Amino acid sequence: MSKKTYLAALAASVAAIAIAAAPARAAKLTAIAIVTPEQANDFGWNQQGVAAAQAVADKHHLKLIKAEDGGYGDISPTLRDLASQGAGLIIAHASGYATTAVEIGAEQKIPVAITNRPDLAKSGAVYDYSLSGAAGAYLAGRLAAKMSKTGILGIVVSSEVPAWNLQSAGFAEGAKAEKPGIKIRYAVIGPAAYSDVAGAKRVTTSVLASGADIIFGEGDGATFGMLSAVETVTPPAGDKYWFIDVIGDKSSIDTKGHLLSSVIWNFQPVFETIVDQVESGAPSATPFVPSLKNGAISLLHTKHIPAADWTALMADKAAIIDGKITVPAVTDPAQVHALMGSVMAAPQ
Repeated sequence: MSKKTYLAALAASVAAIAIAAAPARAAKLTAIAIVTPEQANDFGWNQQGVAAAQAVADKHHLKLIKAEDGGYGDISPTLRDLASQGAGLIIAHASGYATTAVEIGAEQKIPVAITNRPDLAKSGAVYDYSLSGAAGAYLAGRLAAKMSKTGILGIVVSSEVPAWNLQSAGFAEGAKAEKPGIKIRYAVIGPAAYSDVAGAKRVTTSVLASGADIIFGEGDGATFGMLSAVETVTPPAGDKYWFIDVIGDKSSIDTKGHLLSSVIWNFQPVFETIVDQVESGAPSATPFVPSLKNGAISLLHTKHIPAADWTALMADKAAIIDGKITVPAVTDPAQVHALMGSVMAAPQ
């Protein structure tokens, strides 16, 4: 190799390294988009996601382009359409959307936000927000154990996905920490029964019949069936059935007063962080993990919770944030089952 050729190659290598090391250029957004698998009227995953995206868009004076009810199939056409409408960031609000969103984001040269796929996160291009409501569920478990009169709690889930497993385990750990002798009945509606309202009511009714007086329900739209069972099944004389929800707040439709609390998932801090990173040109491939500390996870305070119990729960919350209480991250269904008093078969 001649000296001239060598110097040219060296210069090219230095330039390539400089480009690779340079921070991402700031991108001033004018619009962001969100696509959800179902309509944003479920007081849960879809509604919380769209509401948070709208709040962030309003704060940043951005247009929000919504694509609700995207289903669970191929959303490539939807993502391309959102890009064509001027979205500078697309939030693919379902774990099943992750792979397709990454592909279309690269194709359209648009940053995308995906959920529960940290392995696909790439600085400046793909932002992951991995979810764990385990700490909030731990507090819910302590609350349920405090208020149960039968000494039996129920957990009803619409599937055994990692997000639900984390919360089921967290709830069981909290309940046992509060009352070591507490019994827990655990039931799964189906492999993917997220919107199975009728099935949820049937399974929840069965769990109540087994002696549980407080139900911790995880199921998106299926939770309406769980709440309906708690409202309509007649408890033993002098008792009352309670429901602890997840993700959203159904207080506005709790006309019969059975909603004890909910493990709230607030996506606004998540989307706020992602938008800030896109606009500042200082992206991070580190997933945003919702927690009690950053306000993305919380326990709903209702009028049904005694003041003394709430004070104790807030002390537990502080202990979790300070690291004095550790909530294990359990995602394997078999490990979740091992924490339960019994695993009930779903009634047909």
